[in-house]
Amino acid sequence: MSNDLTRVAVLGASGYAGGELVRLVDGHPEMELVHIGAHSKTGQRLGSVHPNLGGPDRVLGTLNPSELPDVDVVFFALPHGASAAPALELLDRGALLVDLGSDFRIVDPKRYATAYGAEHPAPEQLGQWVYGLPELNRKQLPGANRIAVPGCYPTSALLALGPLVAQGEIDTKGIIVDALSGVSGAGRSVEASLQFGAMAESAHAYNLVHHRHRPEIEQGLEMVGGVDPVVTFTPHLVPMHRGILTTAYALTEATEQQLRETLVNAYADSSFVTVIDEPPATRWVVGSNNALVTVKVDERAGRAVIVSAIDNLLKGAAGQAVQCVNIALGWDETTGLPLTGAMP
Repeated sequence: MSNDLTRVAVLGASGYAGGELVRLVDGHPEMELVHIGAHSKTGQRLGSVHPNLGGPDRVLGTLNPSELPDVDVVFFALPHGASAAPALELLDRGALLVDLGSDFRIVDPKRYATAYGAEHPAPEQLGQWVYGLPELNRKQLPGANRIAVPGCYPTSALLALGPLVAQGEIDTKGIIVDALSGVSGAGRSVEASLQFGAMAESAHAYNLVHHRHRPEIEQGLEMVGGVDPVVTFTPHLVPMHRGILTTAYALTEATEQQLRETLVNAYADSSFVTVIDEPPATRWVVGSNNALVTVKVDERAGRAVIVSAIDNLLKGAAGQAVQCVNIALGWDETTGLPLTGAMP
């Protein structure tokens, strides 16, 4: 490998998002993967955990920051609460730190405690990490050295709602967000409720009212100019492996054409977000870093209905993380990212 390539470490490479990061970095013309770390699977061959990423010489290493080689970028694809400690140890290393977990997304310590039921271990770091949703926060990304990648549900919800809130075209009080996710969003869990026998031919809502992503969605709406937004968020697991389909509802006095024009204008220069006429399907985006958005207005109810579809492991996680790094380091944001999904 050339010494000119950007040296990358992926911590949490044994998970689904971590595996996608490895795959994307492997195909990135500007990056060289020099370390893959895992917790419980340290010492195992990568191919035994992710057969699609095989190779007998690829072994999962440690998560210990002191044992990392010299790197330019560190991706953290770790469970909630597991990124903060190693990230704090690496702050002085000069590397670009990119957290796909939830440790640094929330800016306000009180909101963090509400979302996660505990105080943050390093509250002084909250607000110091750029929120990595390029389509709504692009100006903060060039030159950033700490990036917090949004959650998968907030990504899908904010891409649907953000431009409309920014233009004041929907009522931010009483927004309803319903989201359907594939089971990979729950990670590589062995919970009985996530096994094939429980998920096949079935769907269920979970964490009603109090899901941890609800405060993040509200924070994102504030970021684009929403005043004290109130969101009711209900996530559902459905029997598919990956993808998120989000339907958001909000009162509006605008016409359907006005709302559509706002979305089209907001994403006119976007490489990954497309506004379409028909309701999107997750199959159309799975395998890509794309998002599809549509809007309709129920004139009888005075309510906007906005639907978005993303791949939860790409635009909702690994793909968005790479997109943020591309922007932060001055590369074309599409570099190394899939622009089309896979059909059928």
